[in-house]
Amino acid sequence: MAITEMIGKIKERPDYHKVGMILCHNGVARATSRDGRPVSELIVTADHQRLAEIVAEMKARPGIIEVLVEINEGKLKIGDDVMYVAVAGDFRENVFPVLMDTVNMVKKEVTKKKES
Repeated sequence: MAITEMIGKIKERPDYHKVGMILCHNGVARATSRDGRPVSELIVTADHQRLAEIVAEMKARPGIIEVLVEINEGKLKIGDDVMYVAVAGDFRENVFPVLMDTVNMVKKEVTKKKES
């Protein structure tokens, strides 16, 4: 799924009239690690059960209409998309923190990455 498809899915919801904003994140495989080492590829795996729990938790927050997360698992090349997140909700005060929390929790608790 791509970001535009995620946005389209949100816009098809019967309660879309409650949405005041949609925020998106597109994580990309970088050519360097956090400590500056060169990276030629990335192997990504995901804990789908924990992902479902996080998405349910985020959707339960005030003003949130939808949270969609797509993780590209397997062997990725530099520049490949790793993760998409789309959060739809009523007001920016509700939506911005949910996007940030979702991305951070997924990176910490769901995905495992091996750089080589």
